[in-house]
Amino acid sequence: MLRLGLTGGIGAGKSTVAKVLTELGGVLVDSDVLAREVVEPGTPGLQRLTDTFGADILAPDGSLDRPALAAKAFGDEESRKKLNAIVHPLVGERTAEIIDGAAPDAIVVQDIPLLVEGSMGPFFHLVVIVWVDAEERVRRLTGQRGMPEADARARIAAQATDDARRAAADVWIDNTGAPGSVDDEVRALWNDRLIPFERNIREGIIARVHPEQVTADPTWELQARRIISRLALACADKAVRIDHIGSTAVPGLDAKDVIDIQITVRSLDDADSVAEQLRASGFPRREASNFDHPKPAYGIGGEADPALWSKRFHGSADPGRPANVHIRVDGWPNQTFALLFRDWLRADDSVTTEYSGIKRRASEAAAGITDFRSAIEAYENAKAPWFDVAYRRAWQWASDTGWSS
Repeated sequence: MLRLGLTGGIGAGKSTVAKVLTELGGVLVDSDVLAREVVEPGTPGLQRLTDTFGADILAPDGSLDRPALAAKAFGDEESRKKLNAIVHPLVGERTAEIIDGAAPDAIVVQDIPLLVEGSMGPFFHLVVIVWVDAEERVRRLTGQRGMPEADARARIAAQATDDARRAAADVWIDNTGAPGSVDDEVRALWNDRLIPFERNIREGIIARVHPEQVTADPTWELQARRIISRLALACADKAVRIDHIGSTAVPGLDAKDVIDIQITVRSLDDADSVAEQLRASGFPRREASNFDHPKPAYGIGGEADPALWSKRFHGSADPGRPANVHIRVDGWPNQTFALLFRDWLRADDSVTTEYSGIKRRASEAAAGITDFRSAIEAYENAKAPWFDVAYRRAWQWASDTGWSS
């Protein structure tokens, strides 16, 4: 099952995107609809609201007068917290019932207005943000819904900023245009990313890209943070630490468009114990990739002992965001070197420039090789001789600077 978190500011048009996804086969869980359902007349939820905010939030027929409730609940932070403390748990219970009833291969679309505000992104395989600028949303709320302008601005101000939404977004949909203008974009998302992502999770397939360099992307760090949040949720206390490593962790360094993450554990048994949770979170395991090549390759014993370079390897099933997840034991040479190498590159521009050239030649070595594994092998073999020397150089830098992981 693939869980998609859909959100955006009030008036941004989440329902438009949700409608298209539902037509394509998505199982919609609309928090706004559920929020109405759990406070219908006769429900415990409505009784708790009247106990908290007063009977004057009821319409003459006994149903909830939503504008009256909004006038009280959105006036200050404390009142808003009281409203959320009543409604959110009830919506959560109903949401769980719907998800439990969905098919194992379903794509569940959860429309949650306050997903970003509630820091709920890690609970979803992907977060989709529907965006429209604040002034346009005010025009829509006052024109289409008849909402007083002061109320519209108060609601917008109470929600997450655009920057916070950018940080949470795996997919960003600009819904500024005319009705229907994003429909094709949403269909492409469904066909090209969501369908294969769900299948890959179910079948344990890691998404791959050819090893070629692309221009450094300044958003790689934000993308890594989102991945780390999901991995931390899956690993819980089995993870000692989780770090963004590799070339995409070095600002300005051109690299393969693959995010590398290292999960540090206390033992390989701990790594094995979280394999299923990681798969369900969108990061299947690759059984064959259970070690790193010792560095330097000509070393004998000690830190070059192959047993100390063992690891577990998982990768992202998301074709829209390939990622490698290396699980290594705390203090083993491969775990420590991954952190050292990243920090060395971050600290020394000349080494970064040198390594960029090595990577460019490695990418050229893999060019034209259509078989993925053969291309990766050519890419890694082209870098290996340099790494044998770089390993010693990096540790010399660590000694000179007093570096510590």
